[in-house]
Amino acid sequence: GGDGDRFAFWYRAALAAQAFLPGFWLCFSLSFARGNFHAVLRSWRPTLAVAFLVPVPLAFGFPDQLLLLTPASGDHDSMLRFGTAARALAIIGLVAAVLVLANLERTFRASVGTTRWRVKYMVLGAGVLFGTRIYTWSQALLFPGPNPVMIVVNAGALGISCVLMAVGYSRSGLMELEVYPSRAVLHHSATLLVVGAYLFVVGVLAELVSFLGGPNSFAAQAFIVLLGIAGLAALLLSDRFRVGLQRFISRNFRRPEHDFRKVWSQFSRDLSGIMGVEAICAKVSRLIAGTFEALSVSIFLMDRHREQLVAVFSTSRTKGDSPESLELDPAVSGMIVTDLRGTGRPFDLDESEAPWVAAVQALTPVQFAHGGHRWAMALVSGDKILGLLVLSDRVQGRNYSQEELDLLGCIAEELGARLLNQSQGEELLQAREMEAFQAMSAFFVHDLKNAASSLKLTLQNLPRHYDNPEFREDALRGLAKTADQISQLTGRLGSLRRSLTPALQGNDLNSLVESALSAMGATALEDRNLVKNLQPVPPLQLDGEQIRSVVTNLLLNARDATGAGGQITISSGWKGSRVQLTVGDNGSGMSAEFIRNSLFRPFHSTKKQGLGIGMFQSRMIIEAHRGTLQVESEPFQGTLFRVNLPISADPGPAESAA
Repeated sequence: GGDGDRFAFWYRAALAAQAFLPGFWLCFSLSFARGNFHAVLRSWRPTLAVAFLVPVPLAFGFPDQLLLLTPASGDHDSMLRFGTAARALAIIGLVAAVLVLANLERTFRASVGTTRWRVKYMVLGAGVLFGTRIYTWSQALLFPGPNPVMIVVNAGALGISCVLMAVGYSRSGLMELEVYPSRAVLHHSATLLVVGAYLFVVGVLAELVSFLGGPNSFAAQAFIVLLGIAGLAALLLSDRFRVGLQRFISRNFRRPEHDFRKVWSQFSRDLSGIMGVEAICAKVSRLIAGTFEALSVSIFLMDRHREQLVAVFSTSRTKGDSPESLELDPAVSGMIVTDLRGTGRPFDLDESEAPWVAAVQALTPVQFAHGGHRWAMALVSGDKILGLLVLSDRVQGRNYSQEELDLLGCIAEELGARLLNQSQGEELLQAREMEAFQAMSAFFVHDLKNAASSLKLTLQNLPRHYDNPEFREDALRGLAKTADQISQLTGRLGSLRRSLTPALQGNDLNSLVESALSAMGATALEDRNLVKNLQPVPPLQLDGEQIRSVVTNLLLNARDATGAGGQITISSGWKGSRVQLTVGDNGSGMSAEFIRNSLFRPFHSTKKQGLGIGMFQSRMIIEAHRGTLQVESEPFQGTLFRVNLPISADPGPAESAA
């Protein structure tokens, strides 16, 4: 009748609308909270193409195959049956739902600390929605025609999912989250195991429907079960519930809170093959966060000159944190090193009355009101203080037991030993690179001097052919240009063979910048937009010639990275005990991998004719002045260099913001 026709019309419309969803939801599951989503989306391009391009033509190209009307015969009324296109859509929707759940599971498993707390309810909401979709799509494959009760089930699941996602949004808002799931194979996914088991038994369960009152009753009961499963999943994913369960088991069965062998095995396995201080700190921070249920774990290490503590990694750190906001003042760092020397136990940071505690608390703010006290421990190797480990925001604010403090002490001691080994290994590698570089530079100087001698001889013979104007013009231009380049390169390479110990004397940094710009000449940057913001700074003890060469190199690099019309900015200022000079551009930028592995190493360059000497020499000069050279860059987003130099004299009470 009319009601049946209207139902068929709207059901076809719903199927057509759902044909657009698999691709978009699959994109969401691959990109939500993932820091490497660009690479992941590229690797999934074939699957995404199928998800976007196959369902829509099925729904709109074969509308008569979505629902088929079986005419009435005898005692049987007419009924609607699924067509071939509808069953194909059900298969695609079922596979897409499984993939969405599997991807979100991988994201959740890879998250730790505050990141897991923020994404938990978003993942749970999507799980309820797509778990229901798996159920309803499987019913579409099992039964001949549509069941109106399934619409109610889907609507109820959508409502539950919206509530859970709203809770998740209230936790994370629009904050940028970055999770890097491992590339484990799909058979490690619990989603595939559960869905496979479900599809295996669902056929058997369908045969029992008649004992439960028919299909309508079965769907209603399944919906109630779905609510129970969602509630159980919320409990299982709750940090409070998990901690309470652990406490109950430990209290009543007197078992240790932690399996030391398992923790240590995991520690050794995770750190095997890890290179680099930051990578080691990131791994250990995540291990500590998961082991002790501490959502915020921060590691501070002494800088290269052992003057100040710098935050190397934190599980609660956001991408927007500036480098200056993660450093402790050198005076504060000195007090910490003095007070912690000889201590080998974790201590309650919030209970300590040391004068430097407030500075550390400011860099490790409590994010949860009931997260308990912050605890800290010095990272020590031998008699060296390497850094500071800080834990905060523990689930339910539990106190640390003596057993846990012992375990934390063991982990911190092992971390200190690994960091010292890593530092010594890097120093040895740099010493060998320097030795090889000095030897290679000597060969360069020798060969280039020979080439210069050859060119000079050519210039001496040139008068013999002076009557040929074309030869004379080409030869003079080419020889003069080559001789100038070789002489300049010889000077730069030769300077690296000598010690870079600076000849310090009082200098004004801004005057050195102006001097470098003047020496470059007006034509060097004439087609670039140069923006200067040089604020008054205190006089510094500098080697003027060396600092001028650093400024010149940074400006030339900025010029080479930008095309005509590009913008180059240079600014200076000071804050606290350091003066900062910044040189930035809006040019081609550099990748994080190149910055990490090649930028400050000799003979590595992004320029086709570059030798990769300038930045290596610049950092050596800045470090010889007990300063630091930092860089921020992204491909096609420009580059910003920060030169930080210490103020040797007391600058006075006034400060100028850098």
